[in-house]
Amino acid sequence: MNVHDSEKVIGTLMDKGYGQVETPEEADLVLYNTCSIRDKAEQKVFSRLQEFKRHNKGKTFGVLGCVAQQEGERIFEKAPHVSLVCGSASYNHLPQLLVQLETGNRRVTGLSLDTEDTFDTPMTRRDNPHRAYITIIEGCDKACAYCVVPYTRGPERSRASESVLAEARQLAELGYSEIQLLGQNVNSYRDPSAAAFTFAQLLDAVGRVPGIRRVRFTTSHPRDFGKDIIDAMDENPNLCNQVHLPVQSGSNHVLAAMQRLYTREDYMRRIEWMKNSRRNIAITTDIIVGFPGESERDFDQTLALLEEVEYDSIFSFKYSPRPNTPALGLDDHIPDGEKGRRLTILQEKQRGIQLRRNAEYIGNIEEVMVEGFNKATGQWIGRTSQHKTLNFTTAQPAGQPLTGTYLSVRVLRAGPNSLVGEAV
Repeated sequence: MNVHDSEKVIGTLMDKGYGQVETPEEADLVLYNTCSIRDKAEQKVFSRLQEFKRHNKGKTFGVLGCVAQQEGERIFEKAPHVSLVCGSASYNHLPQLLVQLETGNRRVTGLSLDTEDTFDTPMTRRDNPHRAYITIIEGCDKACAYCVVPYTRGPERSRASESVLAEARQLAELGYSEIQLLGQNVNSYRDPSAAAFTFAQLLDAVGRVPGIRRVRFTTSHPRDFGKDIIDAMDENPNLCNQVHLPVQSGSNHVLAAMQRLYTREDYMRRIEWMKNSRRNIAITTDIIVGFPGESERDFDQTLALLEEVEYDSIFSFKYSPRPNTPALGLDDHIPDGEKGRRLTILQEKQRGIQLRRNAEYIGNIEEVMVEGFNKATGQWIGRTSQHKTLNFTTAQPAGQPLTGTYLSVRVLRAGPNSLVGEAV
């Protein structure tokens, strides 16, 4: 989502005559896109801004994204050389904000969340010539106790289905074959137009656009994840058989404290839908360890959940306090050392599961979209429908352009994070 936000900013500015350069040293204007989902990411922002200041005097600096929205005008105090602070909902207004700077204003902000302009930024620049992102919903109406997103992205607001489909058709005409639908809670999509598409209907419709071979989506909230999504995957082979469904914890006690709006049993019902699908769906998730009040028993329930689901991969993190969130008021905070211990145990268990899961693919023939070539290993890099990295060799001539094409590859070996094979 942050990558696509940067694409929106670049497209908006290039549409107004700005030119992009390769390095900050060459630029007159340096924009830093930020994330505040975890404390470590936020800390990097201000240290990086100081680095920019030391090496790039005389330039105009702007801070974009979630840290900009969260900190607002306080950024000017923490980093006085910054002249522009702009949240994601105001990217369409960046040219006008920059005009204010050019006319002599030293400090300019774009921090309104009461807008749907985020869907209307000109898209004149995309970083990948084969895979494209489409934002279908912005913001979040949930109130997870640890999460800053509702404060930095605002309430949920969905884009009209015909607007999404028109962009998908345009991308297909330009040669894009894979589309990823984006939203903080992408499956919470509610079509504001008379068509009244559900998320599953929109997903299916995008997958039927001529020229589109693969459709992905991220990220889903379990409460709003319906069986109709799995039914659509079963009926439409262009919908990738991979689902990212964040669980955060395997303990009902912790899930309630997190205000996640579902129980472990609710979550496992959705996993059962996927396991019963006609397709082999790869399942990934997010997990937080060390949430305030998480006991050893709670943590053991999360470890048991890993074994029960057998995730294809996980994104796992130590809990970090975020401003404005309800979790700040909770007691029984877990010491950082203990959080680190639990994270190590979790990741080691998951590594074993991934080795086991990936070994099941040995001997299979998988279709990959080719993403590039690794000169160091002499292998091409491809991605399967299940979003697994498959490094492979091919008998085709070395100079033949393969990036963006689709090939069948036989899997020969498997590691915890990737597969190895040869084109057939």
